[in-house]
Amino acid sequence: MKVVILCGGLGTRLREETEFRPKPMVEVGQRPMLWHIMKIYSHYGFREFLLCLGYRGNVIRDYFLNYEAMNSDFTVSLGEKQRILYHEPCKEQGFCVTLADTGLETMTGGRIRRIAKYLDEDTFLVTYGDGLADVDLLRLVDFHRSHGRLATVTAVRPMSRFGLIDVDEKREQVVRFAEKPELDGWISAGFFVFNRGVLDLLTGDDCILEREPLERLAKDGQLMAYRHQGFFFAVDTYREYKAANEMWASGKAPWKIWND
Repeated sequence: MKVVILCGGLGTRLREETEFRPKPMVEVGQRPMLWHIMKIYSHYGFREFLLCLGYRGNVIRDYFLNYEAMNSDFTVSLGEKQRILYHEPCKEQGFCVTLADTGLETMTGGRIRRIAKYLDEDTFLVTYGDGLADVDLLRLVDFHRSHGRLATVTAVRPMSRFGLIDVDEKREQVVRFAEKPELDGWISAGFFVFNRGVLDLLTGDDCILEREPLERLAKDGQLMAYRHQGFFFAVDTYREYKAANEMWASGKAPWKIWND
């Protein structure tokens, strides 16, 4: 089953790190977020990736074209019989990565529409290039197959960015203080599972996946929610970038579910 990763956005809210590279290439623990996301999927056996490129897509192309050379010891023979000998196998054995230019200003739905020609199965996975999670992807896919609808979105509880307080208005006394509590309701964390029928709702480059297509699927009863009670963290701002790196440096990054 193929994994589509949306990598083309401008990442304007993380401009400190995205001025010269796309957001999925912003590093957490000296590795691009894109690498972390691919390792999450590969842990569950999903190793065929379709990367939807846009803003500074050449940075991602260069990364994969030079991946083994930058992550292995090697010997290069120059001259007429030029060749490269890598001295240890790449840890990402079996990864198959298709890199597709989906346009600089194309919206999320339009990007998926542009890579439809590379999707040769009825079911495929889609996620964003900035979301880290410990979602059990096999359970997610099983859930999708069990309900028989066109689409599944992984839903998580939102967290407040601020401490919340309950105040007794008569006495102006704080009766409860909660530092960044979990809020009511659910939000989309990405980590979608789609059937090919979803592609019929993607109308053009200006199609925003999160608007008309998902709204239409919900209205028609074709969108189901896989409720994830575990860890999810979107790296959307410099503050979140720093927090993700601190988690990784501490050795307690909840999204690191792989062993190598």
